[in-house]
Amino acid sequence: MRAAYFLPRDLHPAAWWVWALGLAVAASRTTNPWLLLAVLLVVCHVVVARRADAPWAMAFRMYLVLAGFIVCLRVFFRVVFGGAEGSTVLVRLPEIPLPEWAAGIRLLGAVSAESLLGGLYDGLRLAAVVVCLGAANALANPKRLLKAVPPALYEVGTAVVVALSVFPQLAESVLRVRRARRLRGGGGRSRALRAVVVPVLADALDRSLRLAASMDSRGYGRSALVDARRRAGTGALMIAGLVGVCVGVYATLDGSTPRFLAGPVLAAGTAVGLAGFHLAGRRVRRTRYRPDRWRAPELVVAASGAGVAAVLFATSAVDPTDLNPSLTTLSWPLLSWVPLAGVLLGVLPAFLSPPPAAATAGHDAAEVPA
Repeated sequence: MRAAYFLPRDLHPAAWWVWALGLAVAASRTTNPWLLLAVLLVVCHVVVARRADAPWAMAFRMYLVLAGFIVCLRVFFRVVFGGAEGSTVLVRLPEIPLPEWAAGIRLLGAVSAESLLGGLYDGLRLAAVVVCLGAANALANPKRLLKAVPPALYEVGTAVVVALSVFPQLAESVLRVRRARRLRGGGGRSRALRAVVVPVLADALDRSLRLAASMDSRGYGRSALVDARRRAGTGALMIAGLVGVCVGVYATLDGSTPRFLAGPVLAAGTAVGLAGFHLAGRRVRRTRYRPDRWRAPELVVAASGAGVAAVLFATSAVDPTDLNPSLTTLSWPLLSWVPLAGVLLGVLPAFLSPPPAAATAGHDAAEVPA
């Protein structure tokens, strides 16, 4: 049984997305740099241990570069646009005067350590969220994710999955063009714009056209014969359900709203919306080749990500100072064992999930939804 559990195979892509979104939610709940660095280390370790040799797995390095750029940009903005929040002034830059209509905005001037730390913490939080989403793109097969989209959301899901796969495809195109340049003995960096950027864009455009042609040959965008009254009724159910969900969520978050508009309206809106999605899905006709199933490893991966988010939510309710260190007085951020243990739950997929199967051309072709 243990040997069968760890047989090499590709996990359900939704399991990796649940895991990554759980870590992203946990990262958005804190500005503690130690916890954010722990989230980044956990995500990087799992990606290195469980990513396959596939095109979409090559883009994770680009997400790391983007995360570093976000941190630097956030700190730079604190220096340029008002960095005098705090009493510990590090440097005084010449302030640029602005007209009266720009009151409240300050360019340069005094830069304090508290302001720089605030920018660093905010940048780390946003960078951690971006890296978590990049990990989901690196671990989840976008073609298999398209198969798992519910029928009612198939058209929207197709656009979303194609958009999510653009960044990995660009990373693969960059590697292919750079490899071709090295084989041809390409020139220096001064010709990079003409010798790399243009072939990458041309390659991405050609692959997009091939994808559109293959989707058209499989019947994507084809609408079934549905009565107009039935289509209108289905749309009305979905709109009413979404309105009910919005009202219920707002009433739940706003304490001044009457309670009868919170739970009951939210439950009723969810039920009506699900009914509309079910009726809308019945008019979409499609087939699945080798449908993906949830097994024990998928449940472990999804539960680890959800567990990280749950622990951070519980910790923020009990002791919020551990997750959001104060910037009033300069001191080292405190690190509690409870949120750190919650973040470390996210590393379980590196040990309790099967290794990925070897990616082959035939395997990828078989995974295109029919």
